[in-house]
Amino acid sequence: MSWAHVGTVILAAFLASLVEFVEALTIVLAVGTTRGWRSALIGAGAGVLFLTVLTLAVGPALQRVPLSSLQLVIGVLLVLFGMRWLRKAILRAGGVIGLRDEAAIYAKETARVDRVSLVTSFKAVTLEGLEVIFVVIATGARGLLVPAALGAVLAGSLVILAGVGLRRPLARVPENTLKFAVGALLSGFGVFWVGEGLRYRWPGEDLALLGLVGGFTVIALLAVAAIRRSAAPASPVQVRGHP
Repeated sequence: MSWAHVGTVILAAFLASLVEFVEALTIVLAVGTTRGWRSALIGAGAGVLFLTVLTLAVGPALQRVPLSSLQLVIGVLLVLFGMRWLRKAILRAGGVIGLRDEAAIYAKETARVDRVSLVTSFKAVTLEGLEVIFVVIATGARGLLVPAALGAVLAGSLVILAGVGLRRPLARVPENTLKFAVGALLSGFGVFWVGEGLRYRWPGEDLALLGLVGGFTVIALLAVAAIRRSAAPASPVQVRGHP
């Protein structure tokens, strides 16, 4: 086996796994920043532990797991979570409901275990992790599982370091702005995974995520503008005979 062949396997597994790890990190960062880091990290850790046990117990048989069904279920749940957050963020941005004390809410959320944050992070890490396992098995066929696994580990390590660096800057963003972004993000991911579960071939594959998230963002911004316009006070009408 030539080093060129081994290097190609490592690179292929690295690049393919990098995409999946970035998608998982995006959701964990978003949920952790808006709902609390403790819950998000517990959920992510539980997902990693579950995948580790599953890999050790089942191994190559994981290729027979019906990933499409899992994608469909998780996609629907993420759409429900995302649309719920997006709706509240739109109403707050439009002035229909008041903004909360962001500092107090953030401190409260980080001090307790939030089920929504935990479950969302767990599902994201589990689904993307399963895809990484499939990538490693596919690229590491014919006795090259170790180089393929090495590529995946390198990609995961790089993404984790990036997540640590992004955590503090994200914490400085106003809470409602973050929830607005997270709502659009989760809704876009949810629709994408529903399509994957239904075996729809997205144009551009994973790049379609950018279009979906962007579409939800534009629609939400238009909704905010419409709410603000309808809530704007009407210009005073002069009554005849009075100034």
